[in-house]
Amino acid sequence: MRVWPGEAYPLGATYDGAGTNFAVFSEGAERIELCLLHDDGSETAIELREADAFVRHAYVPGIMPGQRYGYRAHGPWDPFEGTHFNPAKLLLDPYARAMCGRLDWNDSLYDYARGFSRYRRNDVDSLPHTMASVVINPYFDWGNDHPPRRDYHESMIYEAHVKGLTMRHPDLPEELRGTYAALAHPAIIGHLAELGVTALELMPVHQFVDDHRLVEHGLTSYWGYNTIGFFAPHNRYASWGDRGEQVLEFKSAVRALHEVGIEVILDVVYNHAAEGDHLGPTLCFRGLDNPSYYRLADDPRYYVDTTGAGNALLMRSPHVLQMIMDSLRYWVEEMHVDGFRFNQAATLARQFHEVDRLSSFFDLVQQDPVVSRVKLIAEPWDIGDNGYQVGNFPPLWTEWNGRYRDTVRDLWRGRPHTLAEFASRLTGSADLYQDNGQRPLASVNFVTCHDGFTLRDLVSYDDKHNEANGEDDRDGESDNRSWNCGVEGESDDPAVRELRNRQMRNFVATLMLSQGVPMLGHGDEFGRTQGGNNNAHCQDNELTWMRWPEADAPRELFDFICAMARLRRDHPVFRRRRFFHGQPVVSPHEDLADIAWFSPGGAEMTSEAWSSARASALTVFLNGYAISEPGAHGERIVDDSFLLLFNASAQDQEFTVPADHGEWWQPVVDTSTARGVPLDSDVKVRAGSRLTLVRRSLRVLRRPA
Repeated sequence: MRVWPGEAYPLGATYDGAGTNFAVFSEGAERIELCLLHDDGSETAIELREADAFVRHAYVPGIMPGQRYGYRAHGPWDPFEGTHFNPAKLLLDPYARAMCGRLDWNDSLYDYARGFSRYRRNDVDSLPHTMASVVINPYFDWGNDHPPRRDYHESMIYEAHVKGLTMRHPDLPEELRGTYAALAHPAIIGHLAELGVTALELMPVHQFVDDHRLVEHGLTSYWGYNTIGFFAPHNRYASWGDRGEQVLEFKSAVRALHEVGIEVILDVVYNHAAEGDHLGPTLCFRGLDNPSYYRLADDPRYYVDTTGAGNALLMRSPHVLQMIMDSLRYWVEEMHVDGFRFNQAATLARQFHEVDRLSSFFDLVQQDPVVSRVKLIAEPWDIGDNGYQVGNFPPLWTEWNGRYRDTVRDLWRGRPHTLAEFASRLTGSADLYQDNGQRPLASVNFVTCHDGFTLRDLVSYDDKHNEANGEDDRDGESDNRSWNCGVEGESDDPAVRELRNRQMRNFVATLMLSQGVPMLGHGDEFGRTQGGNNNAHCQDNELTWMRWPEADAPRELFDFICAMARLRRDHPVFRRRRFFHGQPVVSPHEDLADIAWFSPGGAEMTSEAWSSARASALTVFLNGYAISEPGAHGERIVDDSFLLLFNASAQDQEFTVPADHGEWWQPVVDTSTARGVPLDSDVKVRAGSRLTLVRRSLRVLRRPA
């Protein structure tokens, strides 16, 4: 076999039409072999003799897409020094664009002799039991594809799992269910478009592996937060094959979603890798250069773990930072994705120990001409010291606002912090973002997501019910800020069911009326339940798969969400790009503040009312004449004005429509009714009128511009 010197860049396996260039980094290895794998189980080993800046490389003519390969690294095996070189372990390429096969968790995957001693090397070959990297064909006909580039103020995000969203859809062919191809099917795209979704945020699709402990208990790493390949689409979500076909299938899904203006955002896990703690398998990074890829403890036998996954990537390593940035650019430029949600993003800011918003990672993102232009969403916490960092990410970023979630849940379950806290969350969390030079759109607002209760379970369970996870219900969050409406779990009581439906409408309406970027969890539009399981990370079955209703089944909640999404989309006063000033804005029509707050009696809120933890009802005036930001062409934006009446108390409450803020108002939303919105347009409410709001309900009144 002919072998040429090749090039050190780009890293990975690069096919050029005549052959493939292979390049892999390792500072500590003494020798590295490229292993070309054959279908009969044999391999051809090629030593990579050329090296530039610790990157070993070679070009092999005639190597075509679909070729499986891996690496074997020779060097010192000394766990006491943190080195795990062991040529008996076939290693995945960190830059592989595709991976095939599955792990079978044979003991050969571990570089130490399990059952004997961690300090006795295991020389059994792992090749028959591990995955392989795959050379791909990078060419794809994107046609006229272009990124939708939705502004944040126009966005509604829908978080979904590839398999969970599509596995049970009755209109999908069996062979497409649970795959990337299903995302491109008209049944799925039509549903997203009808719902008003502008961005599909996919739970991890980077190649991941199932945790060994879960497999031993008959479970899987369903959520996918166990990445082993940062450039490769997960092969089990492919319907066409896993010798590179998964790349083409993913690209086809993105192209189809873009055709209807829906962006694709990836939930990415760059804080750790799937090799686990010091007792984990040797699959890739550990065997290529353990000290260069992972944060080692003072005793280098062990890892620093701020993620709960056993390890953390070394964010002060230039090679790790390069890999992450190369991965992000690859998914934008080659896979055409529109943004990223960074799992446990606080870990990415830990160059040393503390979270540092001036870390090298943020500097690299800020100056990168590709990555800095897409949506960047942080999950602003990890499990390390000082790991809760909501409101502390740089201005380029948006954040999952966990404080929004907690405050809104508390309000509607009857345990508010204070109305001042709720007011801040409703208006874009200025207390978190304004001092950082950010806007209301820095806040990604959500009530539910994959982690925790679904919307239906939030109003049906006081306590988690995670017995199916095999940990005696010890896993998962114990404080869910939920309320079961009087009965734990499913209920046939009409009063309980009606209250639960109303509460779900309250949560959805609050989300859509709040400043910031709303995010829905998949299946919440149909009242999806997980039976009270708030940590279904390991449940790849009907417990987590979205159950689609029959064609003729009532869809009241779905219709309500669609109507609220339209209300938000049609009225820029709910989608402001700047914070409220709370000051009068002179216009030809009136001299009123852009926002005003009233007690149920119609009087302006007092400081005592704001600070009362027991207060649970208020009226908010949003002035459509006082939107301070201009339109796309510099024009003034004028909208209708609205009154938002919140009654989160356990009793019916009488509200007085405030005077001097409009003479006549039209009711447009009432969550106490099954339909909720739109209401009868002929009804008018006069200023000073008294309205009775049913317990735990909200109402919206509109005054036309």
